[in-house]
Amino acid sequence: MNLDFSFFYGYPPAVKSHAPGRIEFIGNHTDYNGGMVMGVALDRGVVVEAAPRSDDKIRLSTTHGESAVELRVDTIRKMTGAKAWTNYVLGVLAALRDKGMKLDRGLDLHVHSDLPSGAGLSSSAALELSAAYAACTLYNFPLDKASMARVGRKAENEFVGMPCGILDQGVSAFGEKNTIVRIDCASETFSTVPMPEGLRFYVFNTNEKHNLVESLYATRHKECFEAFRLLKEAGSKAPNLASVSPDEVRRAGLPTDLEMRALHVTEEHRRVIAMSGALERGDVSEIGRLLCASHESSRTLFENSTDRLDALVTILSRTSGVVGARLTGGGFGGAAMALVMDRFGENEVQSVSDEYVKLFPGAAPSVFTAAAGPGAGLCA
Repeated sequence: MNLDFSFFYGYPPAVKSHAPGRIEFIGNHTDYNGGMVMGVALDRGVVVEAAPRSDDKIRLSTTHGESAVELRVDTIRKMTGAKAWTNYVLGVLAALRDKGMKLDRGLDLHVHSDLPSGAGLSSSAALELSAAYAACTLYNFPLDKASMARVGRKAENEFVGMPCGILDQGVSAFGEKNTIVRIDCASETFSTVPMPEGLRFYVFNTNEKHNLVESLYATRHKECFEAFRLLKEAGSKAPNLASVSPDEVRRAGLPTDLEMRALHVTEEHRRVIAMSGALERGDVSEIGRLLCASHESSRTLFENSTDRLDALVTILSRTSGVVGARLTGGGFGGAAMALVMDRFGENEVQSVSDEYVKLFPGAAPSVFTAAAGPGAGLCA
């Protein structure tokens, strides 16, 4: 059965939008610390179909749901339980209303996704961006890409309650085919770097589902801000944590856990800058080294990896055809990314999976390959 817009509402949608999920290429937890980060918009994501109503009712549905969630435009509020997925849409509507969009009537909206949930590929940001494009079209409220990304972040920060930076929404908004999105999070400027030819991505999902709102993500966020506060007290003139030099962190006498978090952020920021140069030069060896160094820092300093992620990265790193591998996304579960050469194929995938299952019986990873695709927008 095709649970599309027409199935739920009995008539066709007026607008259809799409936004991609993303792979965090490098820059783990640097975004909300004012650092550089790079990500890849995937060639899969979230589709939103929507149509205006003549009354004040909002109805939201998904292909995974049995019935639509209903409320009125003047009662937009945070949902809980099985309805919590709607917060990413409702948060966008609230953020757009705050920017001046007039919610003078309701809408029917339906969501379809081909992204695996909980894999660290930011299905939430894809939903936010896709919903934002649909809503702006229905309510005739034009915004540029950067503003769309900021609306998505505001929805996630203030409505959902996830203290993320601009990485996920920025990559989803600014993605282009065969490119990597580069974001200077201090100035919130966006650019792209071409992907070297002959390379592509595989994602190995541990299926350790992580709910970042309830996980250690918020703890790491607080630790980073506390580390920066102490560094400022110690005399640092840097505008944000990422801009502090690693040597300055080491000299500051921070508590051990805060020093570890700060070292990860400051060194990761510099790895992203080095990665920009490596990509522009097409230095595949250096690209791989930086990816593996990023994961090692996440594992040992930021401590947001898991045994299963570490195992996948270790196995991938010694597999023929793999340039480099690392966890992707917030961590604490989710997926590992492998940047691979063309010769990496199904035989290598099976070999990695078999070796992983020997370590974790009955826990075969979900695997898919992805390419860099276009950013969010309306569907033709």
